[in-house]
Amino acid sequence: MHILHQTGDISLLRITTEQKRGKLVLSVEGRLAGQWVAALEQCWRDLRASSPGGKFSINLCGVSFIDAAGKVLLKEIHSQGGHLLAEGCLNQAIVREIAGERGADKSGAESEEAPKSKKKSHIIFYLIFFSLLPCSPAVRAQSSSATIATGGQSATPRPHGALSGAAPTGVLQLTLNQAVSLAIKQNPTAQIALIQALQAVQDKNVARAALLPEVDASVKEQTQRINVRAQFGGEGIFPGIPTALGPFPIFSAGPSIVAPVFDLTLWRRYQTSQNTLDASRANSLSTREQVILLVVSQYIGTLRAVADVQASRSRVDLAQALFDQAADLQKEGVGTGIDTLRANVELQNEKQRLIEAEADRERSLFGLSRLLNLDPRQVIELGDALGFFDTPQPEVEPSIEQALGDRQEWKSLNSQIKAAESEKKEASDSRLPNLRVDGNWAYLGTHPNDAVSTYTFTASVNMPVFTGGRIHAEIVRSNLEIQLLQQQQDDLRNSIALDVKTALINLTSARNEVQVANLGIKLSTEEVDQARDRFRAGVANNIEVIQAQDALARANDNQIAALYRFNQARADYARSIGQMEKLYAK
Repeated sequence: MHILHQTGDISLLRITTEQKRGKLVLSVEGRLAGQWVAALEQCWRDLRASSPGGKFSINLCGVSFIDAAGKVLLKEIHSQGGHLLAEGCLNQAIVREIAGERGADKSGAESEEAPKSKKKSHIIFYLIFFSLLPCSPAVRAQSSSATIATGGQSATPRPHGALSGAAPTGVLQLTLNQAVSLAIKQNPTAQIALIQALQAVQDKNVARAALLPEVDASVKEQTQRINVRAQFGGEGIFPGIPTALGPFPIFSAGPSIVAPVFDLTLWRRYQTSQNTLDASRANSLSTREQVILLVVSQYIGTLRAVADVQASRSRVDLAQALFDQAADLQKEGVGTGIDTLRANVELQNEKQRLIEAEADRERSLFGLSRLLNLDPRQVIELGDALGFFDTPQPEVEPSIEQALGDRQEWKSLNSQIKAAESEKKEASDSRLPNLRVDGNWAYLGTHPNDAVSTYTFTASVNMPVFTGGRIHAEIVRSNLEIQLLQQQQDDLRNSIALDVKTALINLTSARNEVQVANLGIKLSTEEVDQARDRFRAGVANNIEVIQAQDALARANDNQIAALYRFNQARADYARSIGQMEKLYAK
C-alpha cells in the first residue's frame, strides 16, 4: 500500500495495490493533478518492474479530478496494456476517449461499466420525465402576461437606430387625433410608464406565487466517502469499524413540495402588491394624459405657427400690391417718391416677418416630430387648422367633483394609501403563528435498479417570540407613510381644484378674446380698403395705408393668438378633469 500526501495541503492522492483474480489492481483516490501525476507514474513503473508481463488495472472510481497531464499518463498506461476502470460521467468519458471506444461491448472495461451506463439511462429517463411535467399555474400566468389593461395598450418594443435605414419618402399628413394616437404608441415617456406598470404586474404575480404550493423535482447521482471518526467522535468508540466508509454511490429521484397553509403576512403582501399595481396603472394613465396634453399643446402651437406664416404671406402680398400701386402712381406723376419709399420699407418689413414666421413653424414641426418619436428625416404636415368651437361654459363645482373622480393622480394616491395600510396589517399580522407543510417523495438507493420509495412530510407551526422591536418599528413606519400620503392627498386636492378653476377662467377669457379679435379683423380689413381707395384717389398719401396695414397685422396676430389660447384652454380644462384621452384620442 502506498499513501502519498503533502503537509499543509488538502489535496491528497491515495494509491493502494491489491491482487484480484490474478490481476494486480491500483486503486487511486483523490485528485490526479499536478505533482500527484508524477507520483502515480512512479508507482506504475515500480509495479511494471516488479511484475513484468503481468496484467494490471487502474481503478479510478475514487478520483475526483483529472487534469491534462493525468490524461496523458492514463493514455500511456492504456497503451502499455493497463486496464482503466472509471465511475462517474466525467471519468467514464475520459476513459472512453483514451480507449477510443464508441460502440457497445468492445472491451472488458465497457462490459464492467454496463451497470453504470444503465444508471445513466435511468437518469436521462427521469430528466425527460420531469421536463415534460406541466408548469404550475403561476408560471403559466407569468409567462403569458405580455400585456396589461392600461387603456387597451401593450408595451411593444420599437426597433432602435431609426436612422440606420433608408430615409422616409413622402410627406406625412397628420390630424390632431392621428398625432395623439401616434404619441400613445411611440412616445418614449408613455412607453416607459407602461413598462413600469407591466413590472408591477409581475411583482403581483411573485407575491401571489408565495401563497401557492411550490413543487420541485430533482434527479441526483452522487458519490460519498464518510470520515467515521469526524462524524461520531474520537478514536475507539466503535471498535472494529474503519475510520472511513466509502466511496459509495447514492441515487435519488423524486419531487418535493413546500406549501404555506396559514400565513396572513403572505396574504397582506399580496394585497399590497395588488394595490401597488393599481397605483402603477393609474400612474401610467396619468403619464399618458400628460403626454397627450404635451402633444395637443405642441400641435396647437404648430397650428399657430402655420397660421402666422399664412398671415405673413397675406401681408406680404398686400404690401407688394400697395408698393406696386405707389410706384404706378409715381410713374403717372400723381404720387411722390416718398410714398413709394414708404411702401417699399413696409414691404421689406413684412418679408422679414415672413422669414421669422417660417423659421418658427419649422422649429415647432420638429418639436412635434420629437414628441411623436418619428424619424427626424420624416417630413410632416398638419391636416387641421386653428378653429373656434363654441361649447357651453362648465360650472366650477361639478368640474371639481368630476376631476376628483377621473384624475389618475388622485386614483394613484388612493391606491398608495391602501398599499400602505396593507403593509401596516402585514407588520401587525406577523405576530401571529403561521402553518406550513413540507414534504418530499423519492426513489433512493445506490443504483436506480435497487432504489426504494421513500418519503418525508412535515407540518410546522412557527410564531415569533422576540423580534427586537422590529414589528413595532414596521407598524410605526407604516403609520408615518400613511400620514405622508394623506398630506400629499390634501395638497393634490387643492392642486386639482386650482387647475380646474384656472382652466375655466382661461377658457372664459379666451372665448371673449376670440369674439373681440374677429371683430378687430373685420374693422381692420375695412380700414385698409378705405385707406387704399383714398390713396388711389389722391386725397391722401400712403401714410394712412401704412397705418392701416399695421392695424391689420396686429388684428391678425390677435386673432391667431386668441384662437390658440382658446384651444389651449380647452385642452387644459380637459386635462384638469382627467378627460384628455377621451376627448382627443378618438
